[in-house]
Amino acid sequence: MNRRILLIATCVALMAAVSTEPPATGSAAPDFKLTSNEGKEVSLKDYRGKWVVLYFYPKDFTSGCTLEAHNFQRDLAQYEKINAVILGVSVDTAESHKSFCAKEGLNFKLLADVGAKVSTEYGSVMDYQGTTLSKRNTFLIDPSGKIAREFIKVNPQQHSEEVLKTLSELQAKAT
Repeated sequence: MNRRILLIATCVALMAAVSTEPPATGSAAPDFKLTSNEGKEVSLKDYRGKWVVLYFYPKDFTSGCTLEAHNFQRDLAQYEKINAVILGVSVDTAESHKSFCAKEGLNFKLLADVGAKVSTEYGSVMDYQGTTLSKRNTFLIDPSGKIAREFIKVNPQQHSEEVLKTLSELQAKAT
């Protein structure tokens, strides 16, 4: 009986040690290395000096995720004008991302978080009917690598406009 209690207590402690909370605004953004839709390794620190729109989404080829990606693609030139890059993250494979980008005409990087490690570090992992997926959350990371703003449980239909507006406001405050 005591062994069972000890085992349960150990499991609870280990589960508590894994953060399910997103990093706080103002904190350093957790760095990562993930494979992109282009088959290359991408690190967050590759983008120091730029604003990063790090958006997590559940699954390639689904309606909400496709809509969100199309809206980011539609506004891509506006992001580039204000020194911002878009990085999408889901637990799909790099091959799935490559197919998704080709089919949907996406010209920004999608990153494969197959083990959900980065999604977990950003408090953006969920269980959906026994399958691990990324939650629909976005983090604006400033040029120094700090979390400038977080968007939790976003609406994919209007999210790109919301991010652009917030980026403009943050950049205006910084000058």
